Amino acid sequence: MVTPFKRSALTLLAAALAAGALFSSGAQAEGKISIAQQFGIGYLILDVVRDQQLIEKHGKAQGLEIKVDWNSISGATAMNEALLTGALDVVSAGVPPMLTVWDRTKGKQNVKAIAALGSMPNYLLTNNPNIKTLKDFSDKDRIAVPAAGVGFQSRTLQIETARLFGDEQFKKFDNISVSLPHPDATAALIAGGSEINSHFSSPPFQYQALQNPNVHKVLSSYDILGGPATFNVLYTTEKFHDENPKTYKAFYDALAEAENIIKADKPAAAQAYIRVEQSKLPLALVEQIVKDPEIDFTVVPQRTFIYAEKLQELGVLKNKAASWTDYFFEEAHGGAGS
Repeated sequence: MVTPFKRSALTLLAAALAAGALFSSGAQAEGKISIAQQFGIGYLILDVVRDQQLIEKHGKAQGLEIKVDWNSISGATAMNEALLTGALDVVSAGVPPMLTVWDRTKGKQNVKAIAALGSMPNYLLTNNPNIKTLKDFSDKDRIAVPAAGVGFQSRTLQIETARLFGDEQFKKFDNISVSLPHPDATAALIAGGSEINSHFSSPPFQYQALQNPNVHKVLSSYDILGGPATFNVLYTTEKFHDENPKTYKAFYDALAEAENIIKADKPAAAQAYIRVEQSKLPLALVEQIVKDPEIDFTVVPQRTFIYAEKLQELGVLKNKAASWTDYFFEEAHGGAGS
């Protein structure tokens, strides 16, 4: 059973507070799972899971009927708040926001990642013809990101800023960053004429924006990280993981099957994205993105440890991870992760 897909962070938080003690444990009984994703094709694995009802399928294989509650939220901050208040069981965001909540809950709720959702580049775009490199940005420019200062795009930008200007300057561009959902930022960038003249984007939005001749790419997250790297991950609390083993296994197995489905038939996966997201994007464009050799829809994490190391060096994270396996639950340890 699937409940309405789009619910605001405020609605979720209000529900959690109203539920009081019921949700204070942060976990539900076996057979229930509430999941939230953000916007974009980076969540295609979840779209296929939902489209094919794979969680329900793998639950039945264990003799368990699972009720799945799907939600949509923009921004890592709202995701983390909803998870820690018990409004959601599983949330999704970029690697840096996951690491932040792992760091802050270590020894308490012990939040860890479940699986990656794929490796894909995020492009820093601009409609300012004078900006060719990161060094060309000035105080007059405004960079749209989903979660200014703390989200995947901001943290990735901070790592590059530290490399170019020194660790003490890693927040240099935070003061010109503006929190805005990808769809709104893309519209502003294409239209022009607003204070938002740049956008650290993600698929499919960066492809849409680059169709406009006034928009160009400044850099890619792959440039910063040294190659293909996980964009976003799913994560949950230790309590939900430990107290719902059958539900958790059904969810993880569903993710792994969705990866195989996408790789076996990418045109069909593109159609699933349009169905689930109710997207108005041309099917040809979505297929182009799904087939892009730079993108790998995989549950295996790639280059996540770069964030763990560098963000700890910059003082963003207090806890030092010895390996990527420190912040992923053991079900993910079997792959060749990094």
